[in-house]
Amino acid sequence: MSLKEAEEMRGRKKGRRSSAGIVEIVVLIAVPVLCHYLIPVMIVIAPPYSYTGAVVMLAGLGFMMWAARVFGLAGTGFRLREGGSVLVTSGPFRYSRNPMYLGMLIWLIGFAVLLGSLVVFVFPVLFFLLAESLLIPQEERRMEQMFGERFTGYRRRVRRWL
Repeated sequence: MSLKEAEEMRGRKKGRRSSAGIVEIVVLIAVPVLCHYLIPVMIVIAPPYSYTGAVVMLAGLGFMMWAARVFGLAGTGFRLREGGSVLVTSGPFRYSRNPMYLGMLIWLIGFAVLLGSLVVFVFPVLFFLLAESLLIPQEERRMEQMFGERFTGYRRRVRRWL
Protein backbone atom coordinates (compact mmCIF):
# COMPACT_ATOMS: atom_id res chain seq x y z
CA MET A 1 0.00 0.00 0.00
CA SER A 2 1.36 3.39 -0.93
CA LEU A 3 1.67 6.31 1.48
CA LYS A 4 -1.08 8.16 -0.38
CA GLU A 5 -3.46 5.17 -0.10
CA ALA A 6 -2.73 4.86 3.62
CA GLU A 7 -3.47 8.57 4.16
CA GLU A 8 -6.74 8.29 2.21
CA MET A 9 -7.78 5.28 4.30
CA ARG A 10 -6.97 7.16 7.51
CA GLY A 11 -9.06 10.10 6.28
CA ARG A 12 -12.05 7.85 5.57
CA LYS A 13 -11.77 6.26 9.03
CA LYS A 14 -11.54 9.72 10.63
CA GLY A 15 -14.66 10.81 8.75
CA ARG A 16 -16.53 7.74 10.01
CA ARG A 17 -15.38 8.47 13.56
CA SER A 18 -16.65 12.05 13.28
CA SER A 19 -20.08 10.97 12.07
CA ALA A 20 -20.23 8.27 14.76
CA GLY A 21 -19.38 10.94 17.35
CA ILE A 22 -22.26 13.10 16.16
CA VAL A 23 -24.68 10.18 16.37
CA GLU A 24 -23.46 9.40 19.90
CA ILE A 25 -23.99 13.02 20.97
CA VAL A 26 -27.49 13.07 19.51
CA VAL A 27 -28.44 9.80 21.19
CA LEU A 28 -26.85 10.58 24.55
CA ILE A 29 -27.87 14.24 24.88
CA ALA A 30 -30.48 15.40 22.38
CA VAL A 31 -32.85 12.42 22.60
CA PRO A 32 -33.05 12.46 26.43
CA VAL A 33 -33.60 16.24 26.39
CA LEU A 34 -36.35 15.88 23.79
CA CYS A 35 -37.97 13.11 25.81
CA HIS A 36 -37.73 15.25 28.94
CA TYR A 37 -39.71 18.04 27.27
CA LEU A 38 -41.96 16.06 24.92
CA ILE A 39 -42.87 13.22 27.29
CA PRO A 40 -43.04 14.90 30.72
CA VAL A 41 -44.07 11.78 32.63
CA MET A 42 -43.10 12.92 36.11
CA ILE A 43 -40.38 14.98 37.75
CA VAL A 44 -38.76 12.70 40.33
CA ILE A 45 -35.87 14.97 41.28
CA ALA A 46 -36.66 18.68 41.37
CA PRO A 47 -34.28 21.64 41.62
CA PRO A 48 -32.18 22.38 43.59
CA TYR A 49 -31.55 18.66 44.26
CA SER A 50 -31.38 17.89 40.55
CA TYR A 51 -28.28 20.10 40.28
CA THR A 52 -26.29 17.37 42.01
CA GLY A 53 -26.54 15.58 38.66
CA ALA A 54 -23.89 17.96 37.31
CA VAL A 55 -21.44 16.70 39.96
CA VAL A 56 -22.26 13.09 39.04
CA MET A 57 -21.78 13.93 35.34
CA LEU A 58 -18.35 15.43 36.10
CA ALA A 59 -17.40 12.29 38.05
CA GLY A 60 -18.37 10.09 35.08
CA LEU A 61 -16.50 12.34 32.66
CA GLY A 62 -13.45 12.31 34.94
CA PHE A 63 -13.49 8.52 35.10
CA MET A 64 -13.66 8.29 31.29
CA MET A 65 -10.84 10.82 30.91
CA TRP A 66 -8.69 8.91 33.40
CA ALA A 67 -9.21 5.70 31.42
CA ALA A 68 -8.47 7.47 28.11
CA ARG A 69 -5.27 8.92 29.58
CA VAL A 70 -4.12 5.49 30.81
CA PHE A 71 -4.81 4.09 27.32
CA GLY A 72 -2.77 6.92 25.81
CA LEU A 73 0.13 6.38 28.19
CA ALA A 74 0.10 2.68 27.28
CA GLY A 75 0.32 3.63 23.61
CA THR A 76 -3.00 2.15 22.58
CA GLY A 77 -6.45 3.41 21.72
CA PHE A 78 -9.70 2.61 23.45
CA ARG A 79 -11.48 1.52 20.27
CA LEU A 80 -10.72 -2.17 19.91
CA ARG A 81 -11.64 -2.16 16.20
CA GLU A 82 -8.82 0.28 15.57
CA GLY A 83 -6.29 -2.26 16.72
CA GLY A 84 -5.83 -1.93 20.44
CA SER A 85 -2.50 -3.60 20.96
CA VAL A 86 -1.91 -3.55 24.72
CA LEU A 87 -3.85 -5.14 27.56
CA VAL A 88 -4.20 -2.26 30.01
CA THR A 89 -4.68 -3.30 33.64
CA SER A 90 -3.54 -0.22 35.56
CA GLY A 91 -5.30 2.95 36.64
CA PRO A 92 -9.08 2.59 36.57
CA PHE A 93 -8.68 -0.83 34.92
CA ARG A 94 -7.66 -2.18 38.35
CA TYR A 95 -11.26 -1.62 39.51
CA SER A 96 -13.30 -2.17 36.36
CA ARG A 97 -12.64 -4.01 33.11
CA ASN A 98 -14.77 -1.37 31.39
CA PRO A 99 -14.09 2.04 32.92
CA MET A 100 -15.10 3.87 29.74
CA TYR A 101 -18.54 2.25 29.80
CA LEU A 102 -18.77 2.73 33.55
CA GLY A 103 -17.88 6.42 33.21
CA MET A 104 -20.51 6.82 30.49
CA LEU A 105 -23.11 5.09 32.66
CA ILE A 106 -22.27 7.39 35.59
CA TRP A 107 -22.47 10.40 33.23
CA LEU A 108 -25.89 9.27 31.94
CA ILE A 109 -27.18 8.79 35.48
CA GLY A 110 -25.96 12.28 36.35
CA PHE A 111 -27.65 13.68 33.25
CA ALA A 112 -30.90 11.97 34.24
CA VAL A 113 -30.62 13.41 37.76
CA LEU A 114 -29.90 16.87 36.32
CA LEU A 115 -32.99 16.76 34.09
CA GLY A 116 -34.95 15.11 36.89
CA SER A 117 -37.76 13.55 34.86
CA LEU A 118 -38.60 9.88 35.12
CA VAL A 119 -38.49 9.27 31.36
CA VAL A 120 -34.81 10.26 31.16
CA PHE A 121 -33.84 7.52 33.63
CA VAL A 122 -34.69 5.03 30.88
CA PHE A 123 -31.52 6.00 28.99
CA PRO A 124 -28.94 4.85 31.57
CA VAL A 125 -30.88 1.59 31.90
CA LEU A 126 -30.92 1.10 28.12
CA PHE A 127 -27.21 1.93 27.90
CA PHE A 128 -26.40 -0.57 30.65
CA LEU A 129 -28.46 -3.32 28.97
CA LEU A 130 -26.91 -2.62 25.56
CA ALA A 131 -23.36 -2.59 26.96
CA GLU A 132 -23.91 -5.66 29.15
CA SER A 133 -25.58 -7.83 26.53
CA LEU A 134 -24.02 -6.74 23.23
CA LEU A 135 -21.01 -4.45 23.38
CA ILE A 136 -18.95 -5.82 26.26
CA PRO A 137 -19.34 -9.54 25.44
CA GLN A 138 -18.26 -8.86 21.85
CA GLU A 139 -15.23 -6.85 23.01
CA GLU A 140 -14.31 -9.48 25.60
CA ARG A 141 -14.35 -12.24 22.98
CA ARG A 142 -12.02 -10.16 20.84
CA MET A 143 -9.76 -9.44 23.83
CA GLU A 144 -9.61 -13.13 24.67
CA GLN A 145 -8.57 -13.90 21.09
CA MET A 146 -5.93 -11.17 21.14
CA PHE A 147 -4.46 -11.67 24.62
CA GLY A 148 -5.40 -15.24 25.54
CA GLU A 149 -4.57 -16.35 29.09
CA ARG A 150 -3.43 -12.83 30.12
CA PHE A 151 -6.96 -11.53 29.50
CA THR A 152 -8.59 -14.61 31.07
CA GLY A 153 -6.57 -14.05 34.26
CA TYR A 154 -7.41 -10.35 34.25
CA ARG A 155 -11.10 -11.17 33.77
CA ARG A 156 -10.98 -13.45 36.84
CA ARG A 157 -9.33 -10.76 38.98
CA VAL A 158 -11.31 -7.67 37.95
CA ARG A 159 -15.08 -7.33 37.78
CA ARG A 160 -16.83 -6.21 34.60
CA TRP A 161 -18.33 -3.03 36.08
CA LEU A 162 -17.08 -2.53 39.65
